[in-house]
Amino acid sequence: MGISIKKKLADFFTYLFLTVLVVIVVFPLIYAVAASFKPLSELFSDADKVFPIHPTLENYKTVLHSEVINFRVMTLNSIYYTLINVFGVIMSSSMCAYAFERGHFPGRKTMFVTIGALMFINMGTITVYPKFDILNAIHLNKSLWGLIVLNLFAIPTVNIYLVKSYIATLPKEMDEAAKIDGCSFFGTFIRITMPLLKPILATIGVLAFNGSWNEYLMPTIFTISNPSQQTLMVGINAMKSSGESASNWSVMLAAAVLALVPVLIAYAVGNRYFVKGLSAGAVKG
Repeated sequence: MGISIKKKLADFFTYLFLTVLVVIVVFPLIYAVAASFKPLSELFSDADKVFPIHPTLENYKTVLHSEVINFRVMTLNSIYYTLINVFGVIMSSSMCAYAFERGHFPGRKTMFVTIGALMFINMGTITVYPKFDILNAIHLNKSLWGLIVLNLFAIPTVNIYLVKSYIATLPKEMDEAAKIDGCSFFGTFIRITMPLLKPILATIGVLAFNGSWNEYLMPTIFTISNPSQQTLMVGINAMKSSGESASNWSVMLAAAVLALVPVLIAYAVGNRYFVKGLSAGAVKG
């Protein structure tokens, strides 16, 4: 009886804590979306009210037809930049992880330990100039394509660990059977292993999408002299210091909401595999 009461109390406080946490996380998002439909005067005069009294779409019209940024072009730039990065991250992370987990080559363990150590080293902005110098040498320092090329070789170490751990949970007999049937190492990866990696690949895909879509510093540096290549994040930041939107927070909130939509869609699509991928990739290493 005592154990049952303790369990109920533990469950109650657990759910209470999670409810409070959800409110803390979700409320700012709800407020931002609601405030994006408020006129500027109402945003300040009725700041204590969450939902607009006189909702308007003018803020969104201002963003979509802004003279400061080309919303359509910048959105398309963000889309192709993000999708190519996501594809690159998924392919490079999965291939490296498969090579470390199933491959047999000299120095494999030493190389993996070295790569693992890089997780704990944060270079910050130290690498910005060397990256810019490399792209300048190949004449790609003024476009997103140069940054994409760099990202293809910048494999997140955490992703390799997650995918490698997930592959470790798969039976090796499948690889051996494929090898007996004449399948090559790479063929086994593409035909047998990769289709089984959907949960973990969806997980790192969502994380890569979020990171690439919201990236600001590097796209700003590499496209500062080429506005036609700038991403939506760069454009929204430019709106804060230019034109009508510089003093209109309702417009800025509308811009932020529009920029948030693709990320929410990515999470909604990948949510089916997201938790499963994270938990499976973290259990066994």
